[in-house]
Amino acid sequence: MSVALLSVAAVALDALLGEPKRWHPLVAFGRFAERIEQRFNGGGRGWRSHGVTAWVIAVLPLTLLATAFSWAPYVGWIVEIIALYCALGMRSLGEHVTPVAKALRSNDLEAARTRVSYLVSRQTSELDETEVARAATESVLENGSDAVFAALFWFAVAGAPGVVLYRLSNTLDAMWGYRNERFERFGWAAAKVDDVLNYIPARLVALTYALLGKTRLALKCWRTQGSTWDSPNAGPVMA
Repeated sequence: MSVALLSVAAVALDALLGEPKRWHPLVAFGRFAERIEQRFNGGGRGWRSHGVTAWVIAVLPLTLLATAFSWAPYVGWIVEIIALYCALGMRSLGEHVTPVAKALRSNDLEAARTRVSYLVSRQTSELDETEVARAATESVLENGSDAVFAALFWFAVAGAPGVVLYRLSNTLDAMWGYRNERFERFGWAAAKVDDVLNYIPARLVALTYALLGKTRLALKCWRTQGSTWDSPNAGPVMA
C-alpha cells in the first residue's frame, strides 16, 4: 500500500478517534523513560554519556521492533497505520486549544488562563488576554510542527520505523531536554537528536505556514526573527 494511502488512513483515524483514551503508547513510553532517567540520572548527576546510553536504551529497541512488525507479511500495513496514528496529535491539539479561544471570545479570562495552562509549562495565572492568546498560538504552531507535520514527514521518509524513531525522540526531548541543573548534561543527547530530526520538517512547516498566510511578511519574519529563539527549529516555525 502506498505511503499516501497509509498516511490518509492514519490521519482519518486521528480525526475520527483522537488520541487513545486508554493505554496510549506514548504515555506508557513516558513512564518507561522516567524509570530509565531515574536509573541513569539519579539525583541529577548523570553525564552526557549517561544521556546517550539512556536514549539508546529507550528508543532503539522499540524502533527495531517497529521495523520487524512493519515488514511482517499481510499485517505490516496495519502496523504502519497504527504507528502513524499513535504519533499524530492533530485532533487532540484542536480539542485543547478550542476552549481557550472560546473563553477569550466570551471574555472569560480565568477560564482562558486555566485552559491554556494545559498547553504550556509556564505559569498562566497572571497572563492577560493578549498573553494567553500568544501562548495558545505558540503552542499550536510548535505542536503542529512536532505532532503533525514532522510525524508525517518521517513516516514518508522511513515508514513506521521512521515515525517511531522520531516520536520517541521528540518525547524524550520534551522530558529530558531542559537547560537546568538536573538535565543540562543528561538531556543533552535527547535535545540534540530532536534538533537534528526536526531540522528539515520545521523549515517545511514554516514554509507551509507562510504559504497559507501573508507569505511575504511571514518569510520576512522568518528571515529577521527566526534566529532569536533558543531552539533552532522553533524559531522559523514561531516567527
